Amino acid sequence: MNRIWIVDDDRAVRFVLATALREAGHAVDGFETARDALDALESRAAPDLLFTDVRMPGEDGLVLLEKLKRTRPQLPVIVMSAYTDVASTAGAFRGGAYEFLSKPFDLDAAVALVERALPQDVDDARATDGDETLTAVAGSGSIASELIGDTPAMRALFRSIGRLAQAPLSVLVTGETGTGKELVARALHLESPRARGPFVALNTAAIPAELLESELFGHEAGAFTGATRRHVGRFEQAHGGTLFLDEIGDMPASLQTRLLRVLAEGEFFRVGGRELIRVDVRVVAATHQELEALVADGRFRADLLHRLDVVRLRLPPLRERRDDVPALAERFLANAARKLGAPAKRFARPALERLRAHAWPGNVRELENLCWRLAALAPGETITVADLDAAFAPALANAVSPDGWEAALHAWARERLAAGDTDLHADALARLERVLFDAALAHTGGHRSQAAARLGLGRNTLTRKLGPGRTRR
Repeated sequence: MNRIWIVDDDRAVRFVLATALREAGHAVDGFETARDALDALESRAAPDLLFTDVRMPGEDGLVLLEKLKRTRPQLPVIVMSAYTDVASTAGAFRGGAYEFLSKPFDLDAAVALVERALPQDVDDARATDGDETLTAVAGSGSIASELIGDTPAMRALFRSIGRLAQAPLSVLVTGETGTGKELVARALHLESPRARGPFVALNTAAIPAELLESELFGHEAGAFTGATRRHVGRFEQAHGGTLFLDEIGDMPASLQTRLLRVLAEGEFFRVGGRELIRVDVRVVAATHQELEALVADGRFRADLLHRLDVVRLRLPPLRERRDDVPALAERFLANAARKLGAPAKRFARPALERLRAHAWPGNVRELENLCWRLAALAPGETITVADLDAAFAPALANAVSPDGWEAALHAWARERLAAGDTDLHADALARLERVLFDAALAHTGGHRSQAAARLGLGRNTLTRKLGPGRTRR
C-alpha cells in the first residue's frame, strides 16, 4: 500500500482528495502546514508521494518542495494551487515537481496522475530515498510575469512555459497580433537558467529588408556605404541569453538561409567581416501567420520552420478567454494610472461586463491601450459604461473617417511612448507601408505597375519592398 501525504491549509481539499485516494487503495495522511509535514518526516517514514498547496501560512509549498528535494530527490511531489500564473507554475517545475495541478481539479484525473507518478518499485525508491542531494535549483528565481489568465487555455500555457523554461529548445509562439507573444518569450527567458543573461527582441517586419541582415548579424566598418564603424548585431547582443524574433514569417528568403546556419551551427560572420563569431543563444520566434502555408507557397524554408518549431505554443486571442478580461483590465488600469501619476480608478461592474462582451479585434494590446485612455481621460474614480463609450468612440470614428488616420497615429504614438516602447519610427513606417501596399494592390487587382504608379513609386521599388511571394503582375 502506497503512503501519500497531502499538505494543504484547506481542510475541505484535504478531505475530498484523501477520500478519493483511499478509495483507490492508498494510505493517506494530511497536514495543514509545510512545517507540520517537515516535523513529521523526522519521526515517521517518508511518503511515497506528496501533494502540496502553494499558498499556505508560514512556509509556502515551493519552499517545502525545495527542502524535500534536497534530501529526497526521488520523491514525486505534485504541486496544487488555485492561483495559476507563470511564476508559480515555472517555480514548481524548476524546483523538481512531478506535475502542477490547477484548483479545482478533477479527482479521477488526480488519482490517475498518482498512479503514473508513483515509482514502479516502491521498495527500491525507499532504499535510495535520502542517498542523494539536490546540488542546485536551476534558474534565477521566481520572477513575476505580466501574463495574466485563469482560463483553461492560459492555465495550459502556463504549464507549458513552466516545463519548457528549463529546456534549451527553440520555441515558436503563434497567435494573432496583439495577443502578447513577446510576454511569453520573456517568461520563457526569465524562468530559465538564462535569466541572468540578456533578453533581446527584434520585430523582423519592422526593419527594412536591406537593413535586417546587419541588424541581426552586425557589420564591420566599411561593409557598405554609411557603415562608418563596427555594429554588433542582435545575435551577439543576446549571447548567453534569449533572442526573440517577432513576425518571423516576414523574414526575407535571403536571410532565412543565414538564420538557419546560425541555428544549426551557432556561428556566423558579420556583414563584411572575416572573423567567425560564435554565440550561445536560445531563439524564441513568433508569428501571426500560418508558416506551413508560407512554406507551401515557397515563401518560407521548410528546414528553417523545423528548426524553429521544436515546440509550438499557441497564445489564444482575447475573445477566446473573455473571463480573463476583467482581471487584465483592472491590472492595466492600475498600471496606467500609476505611470501617469493619475488618481487610482476602478471599473463599475456593468463596465466590466461590457468589456467582457467586446470582440477585441486588437486583442490584449487593444485592451491595454483603452485602459491608458481611461486612466488619462475618464473624469471620475469609477469607470462607467458611458466612460467606455467615450473611450471607444475615437477609435471607431478614426476607423471610418478618411481624415482620421493622423489622429489615430497620434494617439497610437502617445500610447506607445507612455508604455515605454521603442523603435516606434521603424514600426510605424513598416505598418504604414504594409497598409498602403495592400490597399493599392487590392485597388488595382494585384497589378504591381499600376499600384506603384498610384503610390508614386517605381515598380522595382514596390517589388523590392513587397518581397517574394506577393501578387505578381
